[in-house]
Amino acid sequence: MERAGLDVTDPEPLPADHPLLRRSPETVVVTSHVGSASIQTRDRMAETAAANVGAGLDGEDLLNSVLRDAGPE
Repeated sequence: MERAGLDVTDPEPLPADHPLLRRSPETVVVTSHVGSASIQTRDRMAETAAANVGAGLDGEDLLNSVLRDAGPE
């Protein structure tokens, strides 16, 4: 049996008649973008944010940074 847990969808939110929402909860669970809402995850996010503030003030690279093309300046 195939199973899936989805926290992010496209489009978001899913329309009420979307086929994924008609699936059995034993096969598909769709959350409303709250998959990271746990004490452990929030603690880790706070630790990373604090480390990034320190790194930024010291002119060092930030943790978990994503470089994106800023496009034309």
